[in-house]
Amino acid sequence: MNHYTRGRKLALVAATAGAVAALAFLPAWAQPPQPQTPAVHGPWMDKSLSPDKRADLVLAEMTLDEKIVLVHGAGGFGAAGSRSNGGAGMIAGIPRLGLPDLQLADSAVGVRSAADRGRYATLLPSTIGEAATWDPKLAFEYGKLIGRELRDQQYNVTLGGGVDITREPRNGRNFEYQGEDPVLAGKMVAQLIRGLQSQNLIGDVKHYAFNDQETGRSIGNVKLGKRAMRETDLLAFEIAVTEGQPGMVMCSYNKVNGDWACENSYLLNSVLKKAWGFQGFVLSDWGGTHSTAKAALAGLDNEEPGYRYFGDPLKTAVTNGDVPLARLDDMVHRIVRTEFAAGIVDDPPRGRVVDPFAGAELAQRIAEQASVLLKNDRGQLPLNAAMVKSIAVIGAHADSGVLSGGGSAQVDAPGADRARWNVPVWFPSSPLAAIRAKAPKAKVEFNDGADPAAAAALAKAAEIAIVFVNQPTSEGRDVPTLTLPDKQDDLVSAVAAANPHTIVVLETGGAVSMPWIGQVSAALEVWYPGICGAQAAANILFGDVNPSAKLPVTFPKTDADLPHPQIPGIDLIPAGGGRGGRGRLPDFDIDYTEGLKVGYKWFDAEDKQPLFAFGHGLSYTSFAYSGLKAAIDSVSFTVRNTGKRAGVEIVEVYAGLPAAANEPPKRLVAWDKVALAPGASKTVTLPLDPKFLSIFDEQKDDWSLLPGEYKILVGGSSRSTPLTAVVSH
Repeated sequence: MNHYTRGRKLALVAATAGAVAALAFLPAWAQPPQPQTPAVHGPWMDKSLSPDKRADLVLAEMTLDEKIVLVHGAGGFGAAGSRSNGGAGMIAGIPRLGLPDLQLADSAVGVRSAADRGRYATLLPSTIGEAATWDPKLAFEYGKLIGRELRDQQYNVTLGGGVDITREPRNGRNFEYQGEDPVLAGKMVAQLIRGLQSQNLIGDVKHYAFNDQETGRSIGNVKLGKRAMRETDLLAFEIAVTEGQPGMVMCSYNKVNGDWACENSYLLNSVLKKAWGFQGFVLSDWGGTHSTAKAALAGLDNEEPGYRYFGDPLKTAVTNGDVPLARLDDMVHRIVRTEFAAGIVDDPPRGRVVDPFAGAELAQRIAEQASVLLKNDRGQLPLNAAMVKSIAVIGAHADSGVLSGGGSAQVDAPGADRARWNVPVWFPSSPLAAIRAKAPKAKVEFNDGADPAAAAALAKAAEIAIVFVNQPTSEGRDVPTLTLPDKQDDLVSAVAAANPHTIVVLETGGAVSMPWIGQVSAALEVWYPGICGAQAAANILFGDVNPSAKLPVTFPKTDADLPHPQIPGIDLIPAGGGRGGRGRLPDFDIDYTEGLKVGYKWFDAEDKQPLFAFGHGLSYTSFAYSGLKAAIDSVSFTVRNTGKRAGVEIVEVYAGLPAAANEPPKRLVAWDKVALAPGASKTVTLPLDPKFLSIFDEQKDDWSLLPGEYKILVGGSSRSTPLTAVVSH
């Protein structure tokens, strides 16, 4: 159902168990096409052989035309006809050899486009929220659920796995990435990929590399030195590739140091395939291929979504010798060995009805562990349901649902038509209803916040005021500023002036500024919290869940504190032009002059005070640290719960490198999640990966652990490290 409120088209659907359960009874026409199951008995079908051996055997049987079929798409978004599953694209299989069609689905935070075929898909909390859990095991469960629902809908390839770090906090896609630190981001997405691929499908890492802003993403040329590249974005990708072992890597739209990312030999050949030993295949982002011979020789293995360059032009290039046959064979080998390694040949998805209840349970559990308690003056939270008499709930469509992120990550709301690009979609998880359920004896009233004076009047008459604010973000556009849209800052200030017990709940895709933070008593960041986001938020507000999440990004005070107060190139791009293609606008340089200083490293190096530091997050209990013992390869220390209730502390270990390294003051090198009963303590011992203490030496083209003194810092955030020690190497 579409409602028009304050100029926005909102997809709002009544969330009832009966309506969700009804999705289990789909007519035959709504079911996806059945997968190909050819009876093939070639030697490559022997499961006891390695994926590489099986790929060698099937490759020897292929014609040139069959090889060409595998290195390009057959059209995007259902264009291939009845053989398409209605997803983002398809790579045609070779039935006579037992190779299935590859059905590709956008699935960053859940399976996209389910509504096209009358399907249901679980909307999970945004992956920036998943990163805020700092829990690799939960990241695995996140990926596993998406993988299961992909198979249920007969997809065998996921296009999720975004890990471009938050170099630009106003990037419209930060909600589907993993934060600003390469170690945290890489470790988390690696486990997400492993979870996805545990369901026998092909996983993906994207967008390789430096697609750190949407402004001019198809025409911008990112300028960075090799050291800065390897220690920032590329370190996140390196961890994701080496630990996650994805079957695919998707190259990005932008140029890097003069070459398109999808024909950049340094990125694809030198780093990804040679240095990291990547055995899977590289596919282009949709429309991100710009040439035939150059792209193929630079390491691109598959063009998506069509065949402009890797169809007949590639066949001609191979025939003419412009592209060696050995290179085409390598492209095909990488694709086929990935199919065998992922299990999609031996165990293709059969299709079944998605279990919405299992998805909802995990979505709520993740949302509860992803929500960051930013501020809690004088123990304002948790609220006492038995004592509170009246609550004013204000703003952000809190009567109807919770916000989700837009673009190719947009999951369709249950029962709704496919969401339009860049149109905010609100999922049917009502904070108002959840709050009323938690406080059945209280008078709970709602105001939409359109009139700050009316909202303030309601707040003044209530014991507690809870203001919901939001920041819609989407692929294809960046937000111009960290300031909340639609004058929501004025709304919060008006309510806070009327009621000293004002709590703010933020539904955002990343960091936002908060000029009112000194006026409110508490603030809770829930990101885009997923299909059960309201229930998760209510559980935290009323203390059924003790918050434990920590920020995976720095929250600046204002845009002026950023390395680039204005998004690079935004003055060159007309409104709505973030997706501008090549030729529409002149190419321009995106000069990331901050280099190594991304996120908290910028704030530390420039001695700037953030609004909320990387790694910050409060609890309803308190923790103390003691007894640090440090060496170059490990640390140990004790953490104690000094409060009156059980809680979980994310303990963070940072390192400052020797002065000769010329690095920002500190970097994250390790962490752990520690659950403690009141008064309990635990000694934590963590290994230190030497690579995370090293610099990338451009002369050696390798990592180097420098001699000298290393400062080890331990605590609860990047700006709260009560334990320090110095070790020598």
